[in-house]
Amino acid sequence: MLEEKIVYFDEPGKVNTEETLKLAIDRAKARGINKMLLASTRGDTARLAMERVAGTGIKMVVVPHQYGVGEKQPFPPELIPLLEQQGHCVHFGTMLFHTDKLYDMQAPRAMATLLRTFSQGMKVCVEITLMAVDGGRVASGEKIVVVAGTGRGADTAVVLTAASSWELTNLHIQEIICKPLQTPQRSLTAPPPAPRTPQQTT
Repeated sequence: MLEEKIVYFDEPGKVNTEETLKLAIDRAKARGINKMLLASTRGDTARLAMERVAGTGIKMVVVPHQYGVGEKQPFPPELIPLLEQQGHCVHFGTMLFHTDKLYDMQAPRAMATLLRTFSQGMKVCVEITLMAVDGGRVASGEKIVVVAGTGRGADTAVVLTAASSWELTNLHIQEIICKPLQTPQRSLTAPPPAPRTPQQTT
């Protein structure tokens, strides 16, 4: 039996970034995990996380938006070599929960909606894990810490066993490190949001 605490934030969003990173790094150290997957749209959270993991032996896979979501890629290109110099990498992959227009299927949207019942960041944690494994940045079956959030910043972190989108049933969320108590409600009748703009961390 494993007994561990979960931190619940009163409000979602950027204000929780520092504490989320601290909790995620502490849990990675406690579990002997040396890889952290991090969602970052505009690079702010990636810069902060790069500072926080320095000297810990933890290497990051940073996952921004895929190219083509907007007119311009919001992740700063000058940050990529800085991350790589520290042994981290940046992965631009297809955002799998936003493929309805390509495949004319409701399954990705339904899965995203279900995961949002935990938190917006939980949806992003699962999505970027699938993206990273599909792209060869994380091995299927590898235990990692994943950090994401609601809007800008980070507010959700988990320990999970990674899997690809081809073998989704092998993905297991083993520990919830932290999450907001509640995330903003979405209208079921409203059109779907722009891909991960309000969902991925920065």
